[in-house]
Parts: sequence; structure tokens; C-alpha cells
Amino acid sequence: MSVSDHFRRLQSTSEPREGPDTDETQSRMEHTVSAAVRGLQAGLIATLIMTAFRLPILRSLPPSANFWAQYVTGGDPEEHPVAGLVLHLAYGIQAGAVFGALFALQDAERSIEPEQRGLVWGSVYGMALSAFGSQFMLKELLDIRLDADELALFHAGHLVYGLSLGAWIGSRTEGVEDPEEEYEYGDGN
Repeated sequence: MSVSDHFRRLQSTSEPREGPDTDETQSRMEHTVSAAVRGLQAGLIATLIMTAFRLPILRSLPPSANFWAQYVTGGDPEEHPVAGLVLHLAYGIQAGAVFGALFALQDAERSIEPEQRGLVWGSVYGMALSAFGSQFMLKELLDIRLDADELALFHAGHLVYGLSLGAWIGSRTEGVEDPEEEYEYGDGN
């Protein structure tokens, strides 16, 4: 049983609510929490996809290994490959939860399908994370200056992350209770 299935089961067995925080407020809060849980899942998947994209191209550890070496243990980043990858995974998972919650709170025009919105907003979110990462995390915090090619691949990796994240969140939002049934995966589509 997945975390989201468990959360849905808890929702269906909860008692009726009374008072000022009734239906609309509570359901919006529950929707946001549920979306954040989906974001955790999406963050994990998107970080794995991003890492699979960047490792063979850049042939280096994520900058989180530099963070670990500089602020936690000292030494050379190459001495901490596991810690660097785990920290990178943790960043990606928590960023996914934030995106999931933000996506649920979005009150914009809903004339396009959630999958399409997920791709658009996921791309924007991925590039915002990339800009923050390159300008603050790399330059200011770690004193790392990437050359033009490395910077382009850094941004491309975050775009892959954002697209993966948005596609996962969008395909599991509004009205898609069971993605396998909704998209007929079992019928060979």
C-alpha cells in the first residue's frame, strides 16, 4: 500500500467536521497535504531521473558532495560519494514536496489539463531551482564557478528534474484517482 493510498483511506474514515474550518478549508488543506505527499514521491523519481541524466554527461558527483566536504566533514568531495548522493536525493525529495503543495494551491485558470500544467510549471520550477543553485549555492555558498558548458548542463539537469517532477504531479492530480485505470495502461496504451 502506497503512502497516498494510506492517506486516502484515512480521509474516508475520518469523522465529519464542524465549526468554522469545515468542508472548503479542510478539503483544501487535505488536498494540499495529499499533493505534498505526491510531491515527495515525485521528488524521489525526478531526482533519480536527473541524476541518471547528469552523471554520465558530467562524470562528477552532484555539488552536494562539495557541501558535505566543506561544511560537515572536511576533506575532498570525491571522498564522500554516498553522502553527496544522499544529500542530493534529500534536496530533490523536499523540493518535490514543496512543488506538490504549491501545485495544489495554484488557483490559476484551469483550462488546460493538469499534465500540461505540470509540465509547464515543473519546467519553471526546475529552472528557478537551477538559478538558485547556480547563483547562491554554487557561487556564494561553495565558491564554485562553472564554465559555460558545465553551467549549461547544470541547467539542463534541473530542466529534466522539473519536467519529470511536473509530469509526475500533473498525472496524479485532479480527478486521477487511479492513473492505471485513467490512462488504460493495462490495455497496452
